[in-house]
Amino acid sequence: MKKNRLNTSDDEKKGKCITRKRKTPEDEIENCCEEEAHEDGTKRLKKEGKSDCQKASRLDTIKNISWNVRGLGSSRATRRLRYFLKQHNPHIVFLMETKIDKQRMEKVRRSCGFLNGIDIEAEGSRGGLCLAWKEDIIVTLRSFSNNHIDAMANEKNTNEEWRFTSFYGSPYVNNKNDFWNLLRKLGKDQSHPWLVSGDFNEIMYSFEKSGGIPREERKMAAFRETLEECQLEDIGGNFAETNIKERIDRGVANEKWKILFPTCNIHHLPLSMSDHCPLLLNTKTGNIYAGNPQFNAWWTTEKSLEKEIKAF
Repeated sequence: MKKNRLNTSDDEKKGKCITRKRKTPEDEIENCCEEEAHEDGTKRLKKEGKSDCQKASRLDTIKNISWNVRGLGSSRATRRLRYFLKQHNPHIVFLMETKIDKQRMEKVRRSCGFLNGIDIEAEGSRGGLCLAWKEDIIVTLRSFSNNHIDAMANEKNTNEEWRFTSFYGSPYVNNKNDFWNLLRKLGKDQSHPWLVSGDFNEIMYSFEKSGGIPREERKMAAFRETLEECQLEDIGGNFAETNIKERIDRGVANEKWKILFPTCNIHHLPLSMSDHCPLLLNTKTGNIYAGNPQFNAWWTTEKSLEKEIKAF
């Protein structure tokens, strides 16, 4: 079977971002990859002869891990990542803040058993993304930048592809609006079931943070309004295990995706090598409790919880 690797042609080299001045995430979509314009106003990768897909057998469920690893430069971090992925055996993995270059990330990814992937190198000691998938998944790349990877995925028991956007929001306050504009731009296409997962570096409500300086309401409102405009709804999760607990890692999806995977769930997995918990998303659960509400750990921080439980 041919290995699915990005070509290192002159065309790709021309498309590589050069960060001599700050660009908005929307600019990066246009500059980081060869694209063609579509009627919906978005930009997508051109298909040059060979398809950017990896085809294999279909599955009836997909396990997806999104994780801000906070650096993979040490051999210890790589070993722990390899053990973690072997333990959970995900089909798709999205890693953020790898903080290493493209060549080193490809080496790390392959050592973890993922021959197929898209590696976006860090800018100095900041950033770095990797989207990796097993050979039994069909993945088609749409677009990418230093803060997102947008792709289509296909799996068994569905006759249509679903869209997966891996998203890494800026931790810097002055960049927030640029990233919400990027998400809005991606959200113009609502033709597919759509999942967005990653580190948004923002919370939706004040009770999603415990400790530290309270978040400004206008910033949380801007995040909520962006998700609403993109027709994305939260699908569960809890706090990261840090001394200042806040729910900035999450998965959101549109109604089409939630109908396609009605029993999907997300768990935050504890791991000490990063102050962010990995998000494990499973598109199919063994136990289905139709009509019963799911329990989210962050509910325990709400002062009205006891009253609501008694009323229920």
